[in-house]
Amino acid sequence: MSSVKQKIVVVGGGITGLVAAYKIQNESQQKQLDLDITVVESSHRLGGKIHTTKKDGFVIEKGPDSFLERKKSMSRLIDEIGLADRLVPNSTGQAFILVNDKLHPMPGGSIMGIPTQIKPFMTTDLVSIPGKLRAAADFVLPRSKQQGDQSLGTFFRRRLGNEIVENLIEPLLSGIYAGDIDQLSLMSTFPQFHQMEQNHRSLISGIKKTAPAAPPRKSQDQTRKKSLFLTLTSGLQSLVDTLEEKLDQTTILKGVKIESIAEATSSPHRYSLQMNNGEMLEADSIIFTVPHYVAASIFHKQQILGEFNDVPATSVATVAMAFPKEAVTQVLEGTGFVVSRNSDYTITACTWTHNKWPHTTPDGKVLLRCYVGRAGDEAVVDLADDQIEAIVLDDLNKIMNVTAKPDFTIVTRWKKAMPQYTVGHKQRLEKVRAELQSSFPGVYLAGGSYDGIGLPDCIDQGEKVAVETISFLKNGHKE
Repeated sequence: MSSVKQKIVVVGGGITGLVAAYKIQNESQQKQLDLDITVVESSHRLGGKIHTTKKDGFVIEKGPDSFLERKKSMSRLIDEIGLADRLVPNSTGQAFILVNDKLHPMPGGSIMGIPTQIKPFMTTDLVSIPGKLRAAADFVLPRSKQQGDQSLGTFFRRRLGNEIVENLIEPLLSGIYAGDIDQLSLMSTFPQFHQMEQNHRSLISGIKKTAPAAPPRKSQDQTRKKSLFLTLTSGLQSLVDTLEEKLDQTTILKGVKIESIAEATSSPHRYSLQMNNGEMLEADSIIFTVPHYVAASIFHKQQILGEFNDVPATSVATVAMAFPKEAVTQVLEGTGFVVSRNSDYTITACTWTHNKWPHTTPDGKVLLRCYVGRAGDEAVVDLADDQIEAIVLDDLNKIMNVTAKPDFTIVTRWKKAMPQYTVGHKQRLEKVRAELQSSFPGVYLAGGSYDGIGLPDCIDQGEKVAVETISFLKNGHKE
């Protein structure tokens, strides 16, 4: 590297940006690199959608509440920064799907709503006999000959039929992406399903053949299932707080927004970032971890990243409600439910948090965490807190018996928080990154808008882009 201290700016202080800065700082210290690292965050707190609040003995996540256990990068990071003793798996239990005003148990053996076991699928009343026969056609249907991307809805309807899609697959996928599965990209969300069809012809057979073997049971409890999710007993905010503490060799600017980017006048090898406080930042390399529409606005003068201008992002809200235990009856033994979009409900899902995460709730209390807002139905997010509370309580009372007002309600709005990986997302992203490499070498994109929205996905992206940034600086600037 150059003998002159090289400057890296990370734009965005969510989990992707923090991990990128943390990885660069560690590499800089271990390899004695002369790097100056700055993180710029437009809000007055770090963590992005990770936000935990503690009230009256409750631990309440305002954003994501957990992460997939099978994606190891987050567990590894938690262990690395000394929080492994706070990791806890979810309490396992039955999950439900709300269809036609009834909570139906999720059929055993379902993977993302796709049936893989005959008996649970044949006995569920979520799907009619004709719907089950149509789904069975997956075993004889030929592989698709379609080239290029397609929507999740198109893919799954062709393989399994409309009823399986509407009553099983759509509620689950909508809960993940708050999107329309007839618009979401197969190749950018679940490319493995496309590969299974190509390799095994039958999607169901492909899943069964590629799924890891179930471990032998160690007890007589035949109903207990393996935990799929992990979280921190201290709340996911503690991950953010610990990362911030460890970034002791990194400058962190909060409450400052990047407005534009240009060539630096001081050096042909540097960039200049204009901030909304009137100051400028210079950088040899920049990592943008902000949402796609924010990144596009920063580059508006250069008229690149225009591919992102029409990419939608859905607004959602979480509604956490605390009750005395006796005020909520008919809560089933389970972890919660998702709602079919064909049902006449505003809520899209509800977690029985006191069941799923017992550490979050004091004895004698119930904590319900509901979700509102999805693609095409976002107006509810802009209503006043008391209006949202009333709508959610009305929905809940159609399903279970809520006999009292909550002790408290916390409504958290996430405006344009869920990027929609619509059909062609992968190709758009490749084009944008090629534009950046050509016009702004050393400038990178990472985060939930790009290569995965889950917390482990964002951590993977942060680490990857950190390595790319260091490699760029080591191997020379733009020509």
